Amino acid sequence: MKDQKLVGLGIAIVLGLSVLGYFLRDAAISFKQFERTVTVKGLAEQEHPADVVIWPIQYTEAGNSLDGTYTALETSAEKVRSFLIDQGIAADELSFSTPVLTDRSAQLYGGNENTEFRYIASQTATLYSENVDLIRDVMSRLVDLGKQGVTLSGDEYSVRPEYLFNRLNEIKPGMIEQATIEARQVAEKFADDSNSELGKIKTASQGQFSIMPRDNNTPHIKKVRVVSTIVYYLSD
Repeated sequence: MKDQKLVGLGIAIVLGLSVLGYFLRDAAISFKQFERTVTVKGLAEQEHPADVVIWPIQYTEAGNSLDGTYTALETSAEKVRSFLIDQGIAADELSFSTPVLTDRSAQLYGGNENTEFRYIASQTATLYSENVDLIRDVMSRLVDLGKQGVTLSGDEYSVRPEYLFNRLNEIKPGMIEQATIEARQVAEKFADDSNSELGKIKTASQGQFSIMPRDNNTPHIKKVRVVSTIVYYLSD
């Protein structure tokens, strides 16, 4: 009887181990299939006009009298202010920097003995406006200030207008959706080509939004761009 019980116990153990091995094998295969993934990227790009412009206007006066040079600079500042307001620009959109004056005779280095003017004074009027179209129109008529005797100065970089796009939060949801749809289309194409079925999302990450000028000639048109990276499960 004991031998029969031992034999029965042994058979039961063998059968149990066989069944357990089968389920473990099936689970391992299922787990391996479950971990098959594809990583895709979805790109969303949109173009939008800038909604803020910052425009510096720099002007300079020169003279041999300190008071006279400052007075000439104040006159130029008033001409700049009047010109801009006449063009429809609000007074609170305009600010003036502190005048900067250089006394050439007081400079430590030499070479200024034959200069025509002793004093050089400059100032910058800065416009901050949300009326981008109006400001761009005024820019095209800036030569009229020169005709009034205002000496405009500054290099291409110091007086270059800056355009901003501040409505990113308004377009974010739509762009993220657009990037996600594009990523899924790429993943579905990959799944079809590999005779697989596209599963659920394993992980997803959103890249940083970038805002750049469309090109060097149209800095007031902004290209907004974002790339989303999504990992999908694949199954047979």
